[in-house]
Amino acid sequence: MALGEPTCWTVVMGAAAGRRADRNEFARRYEPVIRAYFCARWSGSGRRSEIDDAVQDVFVECFKAGGALERVDSDRPGGFRSFLFGIIRNVAARFDAKNQRGESATTDSVPSDLESSETSLSRVFDRAWARALVREAAALYEARAGNLGDDAHKRVEILRLRFREDMPIREIAKLWGEEVVQVHREYARARIEFKDSLMEVIAFQHPHSRKEAERECDQIIQLLS
Repeated sequence: MALGEPTCWTVVMGAAAGRRADRNEFARRYEPVIRAYFCARWSGSGRRSEIDDAVQDVFVECFKAGGALERVDSDRPGGFRSFLFGIIRNVAARFDAKNQRGESATTDSVPSDLESSETSLSRVFDRAWARALVREAAALYEARAGNLGDDAHKRVEILRLRFREDMPIREIAKLWGEEVVQVHREYARARIEFKDSLMEVIAFQHPHSRKEAERECDQIIQLLS
């Protein structure tokens, strides 16, 4: 990333210092991922009403004086994603313990993490993280379409139909009255252009490690295959 551009760590440090713009940016980026974890953890448990409170508690843990963001280490293995996941798990465990103390041992009061392994919840978190990056990259790609040539908006539409509408390439070609081979060519080009946008979004999270950023980008691109 260019010198002076914001990164995950500049936003995190700004949020830790109490800067409103950085805290708003932090919440915008990470609230959907945090919420997805709690929704998965307590799905079907009768505790969905606690999700909003748990999400807010994560932000309290992050933003309070002496809180989690003041202890974060940018050289931590796994980067900020791993650090945030640890905060979320700690908040969830606290809510589960409080629920067990306050309720009798009914079906609804049993924490769902007894039924869903931490491994599966970790995958939920990782998928939510990946979806958030893809959404941001898609918005960036669409915003830049005007600078990518006359057919760029068409390629944006191909990606939208393919991944948001789950439409096969042959169906897109039929919809547009075009040859399947030609639409496949445009799709391949769209993926290359989209990868540039995705790489820029991922670089926000991994400003110190080009190799780690490229590895995460390739993993997400495979999900789009």
